[in-house]
Amino acid sequence: MKKSIIAVVALMCAVSMLFAAPKAKKSKKAASGPIRIGIINNPPSESGYRAANVKDMEEVFSAAKGYEVKSFYSLKNDEQLNAAAQFITDGVDYILLSAAATDGWASTLKKAKKAGIKVFLFDRMINVSEDLYEAAVVSDMANQGDTAVAWLKAQNLKEYKVIHIQGAMGSDAQIGRTAALDKEFAAGTMKKVVQQTATWDEAEAKKIVESVINSKEDFNVIYAENDGMAKGAVAALDEAGITHGVNGKVVVMGFDCNKWALRELLAGNWNYDGQCSPFQAAVIENMIKTGKVPSKKVISEEKGFDAKKLTQADIDKYGLGD
Repeated sequence: MKKSIIAVVALMCAVSMLFAAPKAKKSKKAASGPIRIGIINNPPSESGYRAANVKDMEEVFSAAKGYEVKSFYSLKNDEQLNAAAQFITDGVDYILLSAAATDGWASTLKKAKKAGIKVFLFDRMINVSEDLYEAAVVSDMANQGDTAVAWLKAQNLKEYKVIHIQGAMGSDAQIGRTAALDKEFAAGTMKKVVQQTATWDEAEAKKIVESVINSKEDFNVIYAENDGMAKGAVAALDEAGITHGVNGKVVVMGFDCNKWALRELLAGNWNYDGQCSPFQAAVIENMIKTGKVPSKKVISEEKGFDAKKLTQADIDKYGLGD
């Protein structure tokens, strides 16, 4: 009987210890597991700049370096928003975003924040409260436009009759590169021959210039908001036998500084190219690894290049692609 009582007491003590033991906390992911990242970007086919930007992201956030990456590419804001919603559902740790348009992101980023997902903007800004993203590693698109237009005014042309070919409407790049030129149009210092979007597309830009040529309206400046559209515009000029570049009738301006575009400057076929740096991935990775955000907005250092001053060394150092 005594042995039975002792056994029962021992059993009760064991049960008591079992329920009193602290429960192990479950971590969101194993310490040794990959860092899960969702990247939302424009497609690499958009431009030489974008191809370099996508490649930079892929090289920095690779599986070999401990990242599990899902990427989504679109020029349409609603499609990007749907991708962001899916990344939130998937439970990624970070969302890296280069938005197709500046508006419409507040609600989605609020959901990401509620889910504990950290958001980094790259390349472009969007219209949301700063508390909805960790940091923005971006180009100053307005400064790019200001720099380009200041260069154009410094050419002291007798008149400025401008074909303005815009990028995707509502994007940070389009808004910034358009703003400075719009001020000149409004002030009457430059004439707007046509202002139309080609959505970064070379063929569409060619059509815009062909239409102006066929209308017989005079022009002497082409301000294209990326290199691809400038290339399309020049193709239309060449087919019509209209001279362009340093010693030509038409001033040609582009943006992004692809190597092939800078070679056009060096040859005197174009006049100006505005730099836009696509290399933001390493800066974001450093913030993720260290957990330190030195600044809410990190601006890439950029400048404009004049065909009369450009050197081969500049092309080697600043040119994108081959």
